[in-house]
Amino acid sequence: MRPKHLAINLSKLTPHPCENVGLEQYATEGDLASYWMLAVDELDGFEQSTVVDMGAGNGILGIGALLLGADRVVFVETDPAALTVIESNLASLGNGMQARAEVLSATVGLDEVPLDDVDIIVMNPPWGVQREKADRVFLEAAFDSKATSIHVLHSDKATHLEPLAKEHGWDAETVLRTEFRLPPTYAHHAQRKGKTDVKCWRFFREGNARLAHDDEA
Repeated sequence: MRPKHLAINLSKLTPHPCENVGLEQYATEGDLASYWMLAVDELDGFEQSTVVDMGAGNGILGIGALLLGADRVVFVETDPAALTVIESNLASLGNGMQARAEVLSATVGLDEVPLDDVDIIVMNPPWGVQREKADRVFLEAAFDSKATSIHVLHSDKATHLEPLAKEHGWDAETVLRTEFRLPPTYAHHAQRKGKTDVKCWRFFREGNARLAHDDEA
Protein backbone atom coordinates (compact mmCIF):
# COMPACT_ATOMS: atom_id res chain seq x y z
CA MET A 1 0.00 0.00 0.00
CA ARG A 2 1.31 3.44 -0.93
CA PRO A 3 2.13 5.84 1.96
CA LYS A 4 -0.47 8.37 0.87
CA HIS A 5 -3.26 5.77 0.70
CA LEU A 6 -2.33 4.31 4.09
CA ALA A 7 -2.22 7.77 5.66
CA ILE A 8 -5.66 8.60 4.23
CA ASN A 9 -7.16 5.36 5.55
CA LEU A 10 -5.67 5.85 9.01
CA SER A 11 -6.70 9.51 9.16
CA LYS A 12 -10.32 8.50 8.52
CA LEU A 13 -10.46 6.42 11.72
CA THR A 14 -12.49 7.68 14.65
CA PRO A 15 -9.90 9.45 16.81
CA HIS A 16 -8.79 8.52 20.29
CA PRO A 17 -11.35 9.80 22.83
CA CYS A 18 -8.53 11.08 25.10
CA GLU A 19 -10.75 11.32 28.20
CA ASN A 20 -8.35 10.15 30.91
CA VAL A 21 -5.41 12.48 31.59
CA GLY A 22 -3.99 9.98 34.08
CA LEU A 23 -3.41 7.52 31.24
CA GLU A 24 -1.52 10.15 29.21
CA GLN A 25 -3.69 9.59 26.17
CA TYR A 26 -2.44 11.40 23.09
CA ALA A 27 -3.61 10.54 19.59
CA THR A 28 -1.07 9.44 16.98
CA GLU A 29 -1.89 11.21 13.73
CA GLY A 30 -2.52 9.31 10.52
CA ASP A 31 0.51 10.66 8.64
CA LEU A 32 2.95 9.71 11.41
CA ALA A 33 1.32 6.32 12.00
CA SER A 34 1.47 5.58 8.27
CA TYR A 35 5.12 6.58 7.86
CA TRP A 36 6.14 4.65 10.98
CA MET A 37 4.19 1.46 10.23
CA LEU A 38 5.53 1.38 6.68
CA ALA A 39 9.04 1.56 8.14
CA VAL A 40 8.21 -1.27 10.56
CA ASP A 41 6.90 -3.33 7.66
CA GLU A 42 10.05 -2.73 5.63
CA LEU A 43 12.28 -3.67 8.57
CA ASP A 44 10.42 -6.65 10.01
CA GLY A 45 7.57 -7.54 7.63
CA PHE A 46 3.98 -7.68 8.84
CA GLU A 47 2.96 -10.52 6.50
CA GLN A 48 2.67 -13.87 8.31
CA SER A 49 3.24 -12.05 11.62
CA THR A 50 1.29 -11.75 14.84
CA VAL A 51 1.35 -8.18 16.12
CA VAL A 52 0.43 -6.78 19.54
CA ASP A 53 -0.52 -3.09 19.79
CA MET A 54 -0.03 -2.29 23.49
CA GLY A 55 -1.94 0.67 24.86
CA ALA A 56 -3.72 0.72 21.54
CA GLY A 57 -5.82 3.89 21.95
CA ASN A 58 -8.07 4.06 18.90
CA GLY A 59 -6.13 1.19 17.31
CA ILE A 60 -4.35 3.24 14.67
CA LEU A 61 -1.03 1.40 14.86
CA GLY A 62 -2.53 -2.08 14.90
CA ILE A 63 -4.93 -1.18 12.11
CA GLY A 64 -1.95 0.06 10.10
CA ALA A 65 -0.39 -3.36 10.63
CA LEU A 66 -3.59 -5.08 9.47
CA LEU A 67 -3.76 -2.94 6.33
CA LEU A 68 -0.14 -3.85 5.61
CA GLY A 69 -0.89 -7.57 5.77
CA ALA A 70 -0.40 -8.76 9.36
CA ASP A 71 -1.91 -12.20 9.90
CA ARG A 72 -3.22 -11.31 13.35
CA VAL A 73 -3.27 -8.20 15.52
CA VAL A 74 -4.10 -8.08 19.23
CA PHE A 75 -5.19 -4.66 20.49
CA VAL A 76 -4.47 -4.24 24.22
CA GLU A 77 -6.23 -1.31 25.90
CA THR A 78 -7.52 -0.51 29.40
CA ASP A 79 -9.82 2.48 28.76
CA PRO A 80 -13.44 1.43 28.04
CA ALA A 81 -14.06 4.48 25.83
CA ALA A 82 -11.00 3.70 23.72
CA LEU A 83 -11.99 0.03 23.47
CA THR A 84 -15.35 1.06 22.02
CA VAL A 85 -13.57 3.21 19.43
CA ILE A 86 -11.24 0.33 18.47
CA GLU A 87 -14.24 -1.95 17.88
CA SER A 88 -15.92 0.74 15.78
CA ASN A 89 -12.80 1.37 13.72
CA LEU A 90 -12.32 -2.35 13.08
CA ALA A 91 -15.96 -2.66 12.02
CA SER A 92 -15.39 0.08 9.44
CA LEU A 93 -12.69 -2.06 7.78
CA GLY A 94 -15.00 -4.97 6.97
CA ASN A 95 -15.29 -8.58 8.09
CA GLY A 96 -12.03 -9.69 6.53
CA MET A 97 -9.99 -7.36 8.72
CA GLN A 98 -12.08 -7.98 11.83
CA ALA A 99 -11.47 -11.71 11.54
CA ARG A 100 -7.73 -11.10 11.93
CA ALA A 101 -8.11 -8.86 14.99
CA GLU A 102 -8.60 -9.44 18.70
CA VAL A 103 -9.47 -6.65 21.15
CA LEU A 104 -8.29 -7.31 24.69
CA SER A 105 -9.42 -5.25 27.68
CA ALA A 106 -6.38 -5.36 29.96
CA THR A 107 -4.16 -3.12 32.04
CA VAL A 108 -0.51 -3.68 31.17
CA GLY A 109 1.40 -4.51 34.32
CA LEU A 110 -1.67 -5.72 36.20
CA ASP A 111 -3.47 -8.10 33.85
CA GLU A 112 -2.00 -10.94 31.84
CA VAL A 113 -1.20 -9.92 28.28
CA PRO A 114 -0.56 -12.81 25.83
CA LEU A 115 2.92 -12.18 24.47
CA ASP A 116 4.22 -15.74 24.01
CA ASP A 117 3.27 -16.09 20.34
CA VAL A 118 3.85 -12.51 19.24
CA ASP A 119 6.28 -11.56 16.47
CA ILE A 120 6.12 -7.75 16.55
CA ILE A 121 5.07 -5.38 19.35
CA VAL A 122 4.16 -1.77 18.51
CA MET A 123 3.30 0.91 21.04
CA ASN A 124 3.13 4.57 21.92
CA PRO A 125 3.14 4.10 25.70
CA PRO A 126 2.55 6.75 28.36
CA TRP A 127 5.81 8.64 28.74
CA GLY A 128 5.63 9.19 32.49
CA VAL A 129 4.66 12.86 32.44
CA GLN A 130 1.62 12.47 34.72
CA ARG A 131 2.83 9.35 36.56
CA GLU A 132 6.56 8.85 36.90
CA LYS A 133 7.83 5.71 35.16
CA ALA A 134 4.37 4.95 33.75
CA ASP A 135 6.09 3.58 30.65
CA ARG A 136 8.17 1.00 32.54
CA VAL A 137 5.44 -1.66 32.79
CA PHE A 138 4.90 -1.46 29.03
CA LEU A 139 8.60 -1.65 28.26
CA GLU A 140 9.35 -4.45 30.70
CA ALA A 141 6.38 -6.52 29.50
CA ALA A 142 7.65 -6.17 25.94
CA PHE A 143 11.27 -6.92 26.82
CA ASP A 144 10.18 -10.03 28.75
CA SER A 145 8.21 -11.28 25.73
CA LYS A 146 9.26 -13.69 22.99
CA ALA A 147 8.77 -11.11 20.26
CA THR A 148 11.26 -10.80 17.42
CA SER A 149 11.12 -7.00 17.43
CA ILE A 150 9.61 -4.18 19.48
CA HIS A 151 8.79 -0.76 18.08
CA VAL A 152 8.25 2.15 20.47
CA LEU A 153 7.39 5.81 19.97
CA HIS A 154 8.76 7.91 22.83
CA SER A 155 10.07 11.35 23.67
CA ASP A 156 13.32 12.17 21.90
CA LYS A 157 14.65 13.26 25.29
CA ALA A 158 14.16 9.84 26.88
CA THR A 159 17.50 8.29 27.81
CA HIS A 160 16.36 5.22 29.75
CA LEU A 161 15.01 3.06 26.94
CA GLU A 162 18.28 1.73 25.55
CA PRO A 163 19.84 0.87 28.96
CA LEU A 164 16.62 -0.85 30.04
CA ALA A 165 16.56 -2.83 26.80
CA LYS A 166 20.16 -3.93 27.23
CA GLU A 167 19.38 -5.15 30.76
CA HIS A 168 16.85 -7.51 29.16
CA GLY A 169 19.13 -8.63 26.34
CA TRP A 170 17.85 -6.39 23.54
CA ASP A 171 19.77 -4.13 21.16
CA ALA A 172 18.36 -0.82 19.92
CA GLU A 173 18.35 1.37 16.85
CA THR A 174 16.50 4.51 15.77
CA VAL A 175 13.99 4.11 12.95
CA LEU A 176 13.07 7.79 12.66
CA ARG A 177 12.91 11.11 14.47
CA THR A 178 10.04 13.52 13.92
CA GLU A 179 7.64 15.92 15.63
CA PHE A 180 4.55 14.75 17.51
CA ARG A 181 1.71 17.26 17.50
CA LEU A 182 -0.09 17.80 20.81
CA PRO A 183 -3.56 19.31 20.38
CA PRO A 184 -5.11 20.99 23.46
CA THR A 185 -6.80 17.76 24.51
CA TYR A 186 -7.10 18.42 28.23
CA ALA A 187 -8.21 21.41 30.25
CA HIS A 188 -4.71 22.06 31.64
CA HIS A 189 -3.28 22.65 28.17
CA ALA A 190 -2.83 26.37 27.69
CA GLN A 191 -1.51 26.33 24.14
CA ARG A 192 -3.80 25.95 21.18
CA LYS A 193 -1.50 23.36 19.69
CA GLY A 194 1.91 22.19 20.82
CA LYS A 195 4.47 19.80 19.49
CA THR A 196 7.36 17.77 20.83
CA ASP A 197 10.26 15.89 19.32
CA VAL A 198 9.89 12.11 19.32
CA LYS A 199 11.91 9.10 18.34
CA CYS A 200 10.70 5.78 16.99
CA TRP A 201 12.85 3.00 18.39
CA ARG A 202 13.35 -0.53 17.14
CA PHE A 203 14.50 -3.11 19.68
CA PHE A 204 15.79 -6.44 18.44
CA ARG A 205 17.68 -9.47 19.63
CA GLU A 206 21.26 -10.12 18.59
CA GLY A 207 21.53 -11.31 15.01
CA ASN A 208 18.29 -9.61 13.93
CA ALA A 209 19.61 -6.16 13.09
CA ARG A 210 18.36 -4.39 9.99
CA LEU A 211 19.31 -1.14 8.34
CA ALA A 212 17.19 1.55 10.04
CA HIS A 213 15.87 4.83 8.66
CA ASP A 214 17.05 7.88 10.61
CA ASP A 215 14.86 10.30 8.68
CA GLU A 216 12.32 12.93 9.50
CA ALA A 217 8.65 12.28 8.82
